[in-house]
Amino acid sequence: MPRIASTGTGPQVPPTCDLANPCIVQSDRTILVEVNNPRYAAARDALAPFAELEKSPEHLHTYRITNLSLWNAAAVGLTSQQVIETLLRFTKFPLPPNLPVDISETMARYGRIRLERLSGSQSGLALRLVCDQPALLAELRRQKGLRDYLGESLDERSCQVAAAHRGVVKQALITIGYPAEDLAGYTDGADLPLALRDRTLEDRPFVVRDYQREAAAVFHAGGQARGGSGVIVLPCGAGKTIVGLAVMALLQKHTLILTTSITAVKQWKRELLDKTTLTAEQIKEYTGESKEIGPVTIATYQILTYRPDKTEEFPHFGLFEQRDWGLIIYDEVHLLPAPVFRVTAQIQARRRLGLTATLIREDGREGDVFALIGPKRYDVPWRELETQGWIASAQCTEIRVNLSNDAIRLEYAVAERRAQYRIASENPAKDEVVAALLHRHAQQQVLIIGQYLSQLRRLARRFQLPLITGSTPNSEREQLYLRFRQGQLRHLILSKVGNFAIDLPDANVLIQVSGTFGSRQEEAQRLGRILRPKSDGSTAHFYTLVTRDTCEQDFAHHRQLFLTEQGYSYEILDASELVPLCRREAG
Repeated sequence: MPRIASTGTGPQVPPTCDLANPCIVQSDRTILVEVNNPRYAAARDALAPFAELEKSPEHLHTYRITNLSLWNAAAVGLTSQQVIETLLRFTKFPLPPNLPVDISETMARYGRIRLERLSGSQSGLALRLVCDQPALLAELRRQKGLRDYLGESLDERSCQVAAAHRGVVKQALITIGYPAEDLAGYTDGADLPLALRDRTLEDRPFVVRDYQREAAAVFHAGGQARGGSGVIVLPCGAGKTIVGLAVMALLQKHTLILTTSITAVKQWKRELLDKTTLTAEQIKEYTGESKEIGPVTIATYQILTYRPDKTEEFPHFGLFEQRDWGLIIYDEVHLLPAPVFRVTAQIQARRRLGLTATLIREDGREGDVFALIGPKRYDVPWRELETQGWIASAQCTEIRVNLSNDAIRLEYAVAERRAQYRIASENPAKDEVVAALLHRHAQQQVLIIGQYLSQLRRLARRFQLPLITGSTPNSEREQLYLRFRQGQLRHLILSKVGNFAIDLPDANVLIQVSGTFGSRQEEAQRLGRILRPKSDGSTAHFYTLVTRDTCEQDFAHHRQLFLTEQGYSYEILDASELVPLCRREAG
């Protein structure tokens, strides 16, 4: 990353030392946190806005402060002084002398470059890139990958940028370490009068929760240019869809909603009809099943990224220009496919709202989310919403299982790494654990979820349970989901299609038999399936079945990082102890 025109040396921070504190702050931006310290929970919550959890062994967790974590903190109004004061409050030893300066300079980069609408430009065809120093603009003109998009100079600190290059310029700037603050504003979009209902279609009272209303207001920012783009981060089950509806009610504009599946399309449509004054004629679906466009159009990422031949362009990208959209909502933005980033770079004049439970992307493109959708605007810790009763409390348990026999152990020993993971994941010894847990929770709403269809089909045959996979017709899925919601069906098996966008509020037990390697986002999504608050206030149970002394155990540890950061801990149980216990409970 180039060093460009420093703004100063940062605040002078006096040394501090309190050996009772839980943190050791190191010069490489890592923070070691003692788990068994009385101040651990307070330190964890204080670090979360600007640091990311990297490792979580039993006694000492490792956090890292990254450029992106600092810029997201700056975007929501956190100052470098507040970050430094937080570190001082929890550190055992004096801060490394380089760190306060490093944090101050990194956070100061956010906003040193601004994109504004060029005064007098017609139809928004030109923008003005403004730097806080002439030297910074001179340095930007020398950056490969950026210089070709910078137009003629307007004065010593600014130059012209074509509106069509708004997205790629922001991507290039974040790559070299200077995220632009985009103040160029947005096209108004076509008007769409709508309001939120006080009572749902079933005549139940409907009130937007305080944090949902606050998230929508922060995104909207009173209609100013500082609002209108960004990501809202809320736990699964906390009502991200309601935030989207609240933003639509504030803007009153034609809206394009992009989501993960046909099931999610149906859920968005149900929520829109149930909780807003929009009619069925105003809400259209654009999927593989139906391609209609209306004032509110709900589409899947799958249809947008479909192309009959890899040499051709994406035929459905035209949807982004089919209407004068005033808002585009990206549901589950952490799953946004790479091709949609490309088209998003071209539509920066549209307001863009990302909704997610986690900003973690397994492809490492968090920077593109920041540049093209917008920075994180609002975030609430999972545990805080749990304490307030907005999501269910959850007990997480990892159950360790031995490989079932010598033949499988030998097969595992000689297999390649990827094959080893599948052998461990499909371990037949897990089936007895599933049987025991189904006995323990026979009268509860249980989801069994996994990665491998052969394993799930085996479980479906043994326990005579319905299985939903990607090939299950949508009408059949909806019927099974409806039976589960109504309590007619208590136990259901899902492939990874169940990771997101299923509305099963009464599900209170999830048994994870296999997963996608070390995916932290998948772990968060799966826990989210059972976090809807329960009418009786009961605790949700999240079980993960892991084969002992295999690579699956290593991946499971990585998967749990995100939930550990949110304050959840995993109880470790041995299958040999659990199975007899469950049988005794059931007997």
